[in-house]
Amino acid sequence: MTSTQQTGFAPAASPLASTTVHTPDDAIIAGFTSIPSQGEDMPAYQARPKQNDAPLPVVIVVQEIFGVHEHIRDICRRLALEGYLAIAPELYFREGDPNDYSDIPTLFSNLVSKVPDAQVLADLDHVASWAARNGGDPHRLMVTGFCWGGRISWLYAAHNPQLKAAVAWYGKLMGEKTLNSPKHPVDIATDLNAPVLGLYGGQDTGIPLDTVETMRQALRAANAKAEIVVYPDAGHAFNADYRPSYHAESAKDGWQRMLAWFSQYGGKRA
Repeated sequence: MTSTQQTGFAPAASPLASTTVHTPDDAIIAGFTSIPSQGEDMPAYQARPKQNDAPLPVVIVVQEIFGVHEHIRDICRRLALEGYLAIAPELYFREGDPNDYSDIPTLFSNLVSKVPDAQVLADLDHVASWAARNGGDPHRLMVTGFCWGGRISWLYAAHNPQLKAAVAWYGKLMGEKTLNSPKHPVDIATDLNAPVLGLYGGQDTGIPLDTVETMRQALRAANAKAEIVVYPDAGHAFNADYRPSYHAESAKDGWQRMLAWFSQYGGKRA
């Protein structure tokens, strides 16, 4: 077993940065579970506050290409400390395990590209249903995602009419259309059911600023309730505190904007 796997991070995400954040779980309830979805049991990680006397607002956390590794689990713990039931489902579990890959290009070509968007969106619906049966408030359903999950967060905002708010962190906005990915966020700007906040890095070489501007124009044309914030000094994965791409100032601002977005649009208590 590699040192990366021992610390709970995907091998393809190494080397780990010294800025890695670890949120303790002593003030919350956190751990692994499984969620029935499309005839199978989907592994997931969930975290929630210890003390609560009412159904909790729900945030589905959508993974990066690295799966539900330690960073995504930590995001769930951070959200639990803010009063949310946070759930991160293993959305690649049918196709394979991200921990089997030691580099990003192979991980993407051999696993990530084989996961159909339609399957993912259906799985997220089952996560929402599970949350409603397990202490979550179905009227306060939100989603956030990072990188691969950022793109999925845009798509889910157009997919689920019950969703109240979405925050997409550096999710790809345009790209080649395939059988598994027939639409990208720019194609569904007219279909958003929920307000979406997009958080992007001005130095992100994988998501050029002209595509961000194209998305902004599509959202304006659709009169969509959405906002895109670009951090000029940040690159891709600027919230990934375990990677060299981490940009603390942008990450902290983005986190506060996300919480404010959820607070503003996340729905009223049942």
